[in-house]
Amino acid sequence: MTQSFSTNDFSDVIAADKAHVWHHLTQHKQYESTDPRIMIEGKGMRLWDATGREHLDGVSGGVWTVNVGYGRESIADAVRDQLVKLNYFAQSAGSIPGAQFAERLISKMPGMSRVYYVNSGSEANEKAFKMVRQIAHKRYGGKKHKILYRERDYHGSTISTISAGGQFERNAQYGPYTPGFLEVPHCLEYRTQWDVENYGERAADAIEEVILREGPDTVGAICLEPVTAGGGVITPPVGYWQRVQEICRKYDILLHIDEVVCGVGRTGKWFGYQHYGIEPDFVTMAKGVASGYAAIACLVTNEKVFDLFKEDATDPLAMFRDISTFGGCTAGPAAALENLRIIEDEGLLDNTTAMGDRLMANLNALADKHAVVGQARGLGLFCGLELVSDRASKTPAPEAQVQAVVADCMRQGVIIGATARAIPGFNNTLCLAPALIATADDIDAITHAIDEALGNVFG
Repeated sequence: MTQSFSTNDFSDVIAADKAHVWHHLTQHKQYESTDPRIMIEGKGMRLWDATGREHLDGVSGGVWTVNVGYGRESIADAVRDQLVKLNYFAQSAGSIPGAQFAERLISKMPGMSRVYYVNSGSEANEKAFKMVRQIAHKRYGGKKHKILYRERDYHGSTISTISAGGQFERNAQYGPYTPGFLEVPHCLEYRTQWDVENYGERAADAIEEVILREGPDTVGAICLEPVTAGGGVITPPVGYWQRVQEICRKYDILLHIDEVVCGVGRTGKWFGYQHYGIEPDFVTMAKGVASGYAAIACLVTNEKVFDLFKEDATDPLAMFRDISTFGGCTAGPAAALENLRIIEDEGLLDNTTAMGDRLMANLNALADKHAVVGQARGLGLFCGLELVSDRASKTPAPEAQVQAVVADCMRQGVIIGATARAIPGFNNTLCLAPALIATADDIDAITHAIDEALGNVFG
């Protein structure tokens, strides 16, 4: 299907883009001989580009963001109405949507109590890192300042967040990095690092080994994704998260959960960590908070952390001396409030669970059919398909062929993703994150395209 656009209608837009826009994660040499793709319109899970071609979006805006789908007039109306009333004031003061969304958000997060507004996931994680460092100085003479992160996890694109990032290709050539960040092993059981029965507990014990090596009195926090996203869609093995919580409590280490991808419904619960019964000290979120209708991100803490920054009102250094300029924009919380209402009123958490089950069943069927599929894994509507050139050795499929599968799906009118510029030699996992509104027909269309593409690329 195509829309009633004419390619010529957008020739000036395409020319302007080629001449002036620097696209994200893109090698621009190709645009010396081809045109960039320009997206023009979206409705539900469908997108139309400047050629009038329709696409079924299997990755919610390319980077797992548009959770409630395109064309939501009620969110646009909420943003417009708020902007006319008050578009901005620095977050040193409050706003009506800021207070209302914070209250609604905290109601979904038992044990948490405070919301700090920022404008991106990277910035939200940076704020948590700053809080950990400040707590180290206030309580531990600066010693308990080290922050652990996990191999394959991603926490943002600033220098400090890549310093806490476990994806070598994303980090390469951007050093020297911020000191005090230490890597712990990944927990992908498919690529086992230990021959044990209780793999999840053993993977978590590897974190304790790093803590003991460094000295528990030097480690202040650990930052982890509930499900590793761009590093391969890694769901944690049984027992992993419970053991991580035990270790954090044992050594007085703050637990920071990065929900930038998994937060606000993506996994079938409001937050990914809620599948595992753990109690974080920090939770960061961004992408799905307003489904991309406005720029908003949040750092959420518990009262224990919050209280550490108001203990001594006479000390000018005691408070959190930080500001985020666009954390004061009111469009973000206004959009986020309506986004939450949609998820609740339309039962999208339940739909995510049901459609996630269907997606995993379809992916496992592909594994039965195609020898190139090493493993299907995921949680809710966030799933991955790891491709291998040999199942016995688990040799990763070449990245060029993985990207050829993505391109073939695009040719069929279905947008999927794949791990890229992450782990050298292991950019071999197809990534799927359809909107929470996905229907059975949508899921089947996505996996049918992958089926066709695997056949076309690998035979």
